Amino acid sequence: MKETGCNLSIDPMSGFCSQTKIYYSLRPPVPLPPETQPLSAAAYALSLLSNTNLSPENTTVLIDSATGHRLSHSQFIHRVKALSVNLQTKIGLSRGDTAFILSPTSIQITILYFSLLSLGVVISPANPASTKSEISHQIEISKPVIAFATSATAVKLPSFRHGTVLLDSPDFQSMMTTTSGAESDLVEVNQLDPAAIMYSSGTTGRVKGVVLTHRNLIALIAGYYASRPEQVEENPPPAVLLITLPLFHIFGLFMCMRAVALAETMVLMERFDFEGMLKTIEAYKVGYMPVSPPLVVAMAKSELVDKYDLSSLQGVGSGGAPLGKEVTERFASRFPNVQIGQGYGLTESTGGAARMVGPEEGKRYGSVGRLGENLEAKIVDPVTGEPLPPGQQGELWLRGPIIMRGYAGDDKATASTLDPEGWLKTGDLCYFDSDGFLFIVDRLKELIKYKAYQVPPAELEHLLQSHPEIADAAVIPYPDEDGGQIPMAFIVRKPGSNLTEAQVMDFIAKQVAPYKKIRRVAFINSIPKNPSGKILRRELVSRSLSGPSAKL
Repeated sequence: MKETGCNLSIDPMSGFCSQTKIYYSLRPPVPLPPETQPLSAAAYALSLLSNTNLSPENTTVLIDSATGHRLSHSQFIHRVKALSVNLQTKIGLSRGDTAFILSPTSIQITILYFSLLSLGVVISPANPASTKSEISHQIEISKPVIAFATSATAVKLPSFRHGTVLLDSPDFQSMMTTTSGAESDLVEVNQLDPAAIMYSSGTTGRVKGVVLTHRNLIALIAGYYASRPEQVEENPPPAVLLITLPLFHIFGLFMCMRAVALAETMVLMERFDFEGMLKTIEAYKVGYMPVSPPLVVAMAKSELVDKYDLSSLQGVGSGGAPLGKEVTERFASRFPNVQIGQGYGLTESTGGAARMVGPEEGKRYGSVGRLGENLEAKIVDPVTGEPLPPGQQGELWLRGPIIMRGYAGDDKATASTLDPEGWLKTGDLCYFDSDGFLFIVDRLKELIKYKAYQVPPAELEHLLQSHPEIADAAVIPYPDEDGGQIPMAFIVRKPGSNLTEAQVMDFIAKQVAPYKKIRRVAFINSIPKNPSGKILRRELVSRSLSGPSAKL
């Protein structure tokens, strides 16, 4: 903590210090390795794994859900080491190089991440569905010397100094298993070295490259390791985790590193489909799933759920976008034995910032949990710049060891997002309650300005999703001569529904103040979203302005 001498004025319930106007984490502080100690994020995660009681030969770390192919912890470590040797000796990769990765989720990706990080090579994973023009922009940002792709995605890539390695080739398989007796040079990776350049979602502007350090990843993993449940059995079976998240996204990357550090078993799905996910939970007795909010909505509403035995499922962690109280309650009533918890983070905060720990915190529906370990926060009035106490809404600022180094090659964007004291301006309108729970109201830039009022789209979306005939919904600002902007809803009806525009508007009008009413409705087949579940409002705004809105 940078502030000192204010312990007496920190509210033990909310974490708010009335002197500094800073919210301090209510979690016990987590010790981190000395910053000057050379240590890669991969080496740190593997060191925590070695502290567990498991037998590396007999416990599984990775399962491919489609093929059933498994890797034990010892096989995983052997492949990471073999690949590191070959990347160093055969290809000539060295500390500080950047590797561009364009591939769907696979067992190979997890091994590749650990190998590259252990060598001090910066990983830069991108969405394999990206277009050539999007990829070109990302390559311009990260300046990679090599790419790792599949036979299907490699065609989108230009040439690189060290070429493109195909992850689905026999050559790569050989690099993970044999070393021809070669030894790798020990690489001294500094914790403050860049570990990853992750591409921000670009929902409100051009994609930026977020530079995360090894220290950022170490701090995040340390927090999860410290708050893991206490083991009552001497040799408990590993928790089984289903990863439906894309591994090119920060949420997928950190869950992957966390799972290795906590000796969990990861079941990976290369291509997500809802029924395939249900089959996988049943087949592999999955206990926990990190998910995006649309998946929680689908599980709360879908009739397919009843066809499968999901009794092994104990917990679901939602992140990536806000999850409404009504949807959370509906999920909890359908799955009374599954603990649902929310978390909050940005790519710029290594995917973490706040989360729920334990069943009691999980009951605070609508909240994203309490501030993470070793973190500080402010709620800042967007107009006056004044820090605000609990119960008042403002922009969330964050500071701590998980905050990014900056944006790659973009000093202007870095300076406007990180202030000189290290505070990250999140752009999210939030508040803390009197018990230190964080609530996300909406993105500041996405607030609809109706006359003199501000309308948060997320609030209306949560209400719409609670309607039994609505499968999904999004709300955008629509230009209006009198009001400036009016709330417009895009609705995905449930199959067989004949819900009308008037019924939608009436449903909302009964639940909100007059200035928040939906004043325009369009019906649509699906809501465009990015891989973490965030609504791509710009696409909907473009559609709303380019044709007859009620017929989309």
